[in-house]
Amino acid sequence: MEIRNFVIIAHIDHGKSTLADRLLELTNTVPSYKMKAQYLDQMELERERGITIKMAPVRMAWRGVTLNLIDTPGHSDFSYEVSRALKAVEGAVLLVDATQGIQAQTLANFENARKAKLVVIGVLNKIDVASSEQLETSAKNLAGLLGIEQKEILRVSGRTGEGVVELLETVIERVPPPKHISEPAALVFSSLYDEHRGVIAFVRVFGGEFLPGRDSRLVGTETAFKVKEVGLFKPDLQKEEILKSGDIGYIATGIKNPDSVKVGDTIGEKAMEGFEVPRPVVFVSLYPDNSDSYDDLKTGLRKLRLNDSSFSMSPTVSEALGRGFQCGFLGRLHFEIIVQRLEREFGLGIVNSFPSVSYKVTLIDGKRVTIDSPKDFPDEYSDSMEPIALITILSPVKELGAILKLKDLFKLENVKTEFSGDNVIVSASLPLADLISDFDDCLKSASSGFASFSYEISGYDKARVKRLDVVIAGVTIPGLSRIIHESDVDSVARKTVEKLKKLLPRQQFSQAIQAVAGGRIVARETIPALKKDVTGYLYGGDRSRKMKLWKKQKEGKTKLLGRARAEVPAEVFKELLKK
Repeated sequence: MEIRNFVIIAHIDHGKSTLADRLLELTNTVPSYKMKAQYLDQMELERERGITIKMAPVRMAWRGVTLNLIDTPGHSDFSYEVSRALKAVEGAVLLVDATQGIQAQTLANFENARKAKLVVIGVLNKIDVASSEQLETSAKNLAGLLGIEQKEILRVSGRTGEGVVELLETVIERVPPPKHISEPAALVFSSLYDEHRGVIAFVRVFGGEFLPGRDSRLVGTETAFKVKEVGLFKPDLQKEEILKSGDIGYIATGIKNPDSVKVGDTIGEKAMEGFEVPRPVVFVSLYPDNSDSYDDLKTGLRKLRLNDSSFSMSPTVSEALGRGFQCGFLGRLHFEIIVQRLEREFGLGIVNSFPSVSYKVTLIDGKRVTIDSPKDFPDEYSDSMEPIALITILSPVKELGAILKLKDLFKLENVKTEFSGDNVIVSASLPLADLISDFDDCLKSASSGFASFSYEISGYDKARVKRLDVVIAGVTIPGLSRIIHESDVDSVARKTVEKLKKLLPRQQFSQAIQAVAGGRIVARETIPALKKDVTGYLYGGDRSRKMKLWKKQKEGKTKLLGRARAEVPAEVFKELLKK
């Protein structure tokens, strides 16, 4: 049977999952009584947010041809997922919402597919709701991007199914069949863990055959194992007798140590070109809201890393929050998704530190270090460098003025504009620390929701920054430390102490809240002690009785202050860390 392997790539919310639903229906891959919207988006979070978070492979059959499809995420934070999928296929359907036209991530996805030397098929979606003018404009722009005739752009409706048959025929016609090598080789592009079958590797087979009971090995980690089971995605895992060259399927390794199976490794004899190891750019310390749940947090993070190797984890300890893990993520959304998965899939309550980025610092003695955690940033240093993001903003021309005003709020540099029809492409460099704060929300507000952006990390640039610590009742709270640009220290410090004063509960003793930077108190607020009227029950009589009670109360408060500890409830952490 002939095989075609392809992906659907698109900007977020352009209808990838809905189109995948129609493909599953048309090819009878999923019975009608089992069909539901966003079928391949199996996570509850994906359905709630209406976005694809994890790539989803599925095997279909159409008129004698096997079609292996991988549905991919559209958000910039999950571009690593897309890059892994592109290595496993020969063709890509570049999907564009006809009502919105080409977006920033459309450009990024096309460039990645081009670099992977895939056959790219341009497709306009949502033609059932797009006007004729929108269809014409979007088709013209997409054809120009791909360098083809406008008539070659396919038009479909993922909602109604119009044009989907033609799309399938075009995939079979234009996407080349897989090439084969002689040695057994299967590239690992994802994985999951099963208590009975061990690590289950999602693979694209490039050569040879894989059968249950045969000895095999992971080339990169030099780990030998006996294949327990092989199968295909239909779309659930379906056990088969054999995996052949050209197939996209799974291999149950029986390996119980998750760290032995690396995404990008090769199963078999010959090492295939894997994936570039992703570099986390956003660092957050995660703690359980209950100290007894530390082991559960550790287990949850390790299991999530099985099918998302793009985030890192290492143990850390906070005086205020106890034991936890410092984790590295590919972006702010990536971090938010992992935290929500920990809460929902493992029933954990999570408290996190402020998101930070990695700084390269030259110390006073000339030693160079990389610092991921704010609590480790020195008060004095010779030089520091921060990561810089190159951003590409795509917006209607009429929104350009409002977008350029963002330079007043963010440290945008090297701003360039390029006009493309009714749209404008704005490119600029921006400190990653600014990008992960609230740049996305501000861009959406400035452009009335019409602008989209993608980004990539371009390198490091010099920055004058300081560590801002929060001291409560004389105790520094590590989880609240941040690295701030010197020009922003005063304003951020003032906002922080004011917010804490509103959030922290009052105690029997006075609580001084201080924001400290470079050994200097930048801002301060005080939460007054709770007052109890210890003489309220006295009526008349000698005043000396009241004096004795007040003195005793004062002595008690003095003793209490000596034993007092700063306690920041988990709820306060969560409120303070909100945007």
